Amino acid sequence: MVSLGVLFWIFIGIFALIGAIRGWAKEILVTFSVFMGIFSINILEEHVPAVETYLASNPVITKVWMRSLVLTLMVFFGYQTPNIPRIARDERFARDRLQDALLGFILGAFNGYLIFGSLWHFMHEANYPFALIVPPIAGTPIGDSALGMIPFLAPNWLISPMIFYAVAISFIFVLVVFI
Repeated sequence: MVSLGVLFWIFIGIFALIGAIRGWAKEILVTFSVFMGIFSINILEEHVPAVETYLASNPVITKVWMRSLVLTLMVFFGYQTPNIPRIARDERFARDRLQDALLGFILGAFNGYLIFGSLWHFMHEANYPFALIVPPIAGTPIGDSALGMIPFLAPNWLISPMIFYAVAISFIFVLVVFI
């Protein structure tokens, strides 16, 4: 059985390699889609009374599924970036540069942290409702390491008003750089 902390670092490595292959321009859009997913979850849970009532009256696993579905959909569409001819012709977004691969590697690792960390946070908040996933065991070196990572996962610091700032900066970046 593999620890969630080890799995976390494995996914960060996988996403970093994907980011190096795709390049920074496409990876930054994935980062923004994760921000938008967490923003959507925040808005749905705090400002839509029907969703608040529904989640309060159903088992906690419903909240995990809803959050995971919203985040996964946003990430899926973030990875399905269109091949925009204007971006392909622009020398700033050329994919054959070493800098593009390195920045893509870093952004990909950050995306892995955001995506897997958010899913892990959702399960941790629900006290690991799936039988397949065992919570980290306190008192063991690996369990203590995994439990020590939980306060640093993205949904812990991407809360109101921080998520609003992240979304605003994301949109400004898209308007300035991509349009």
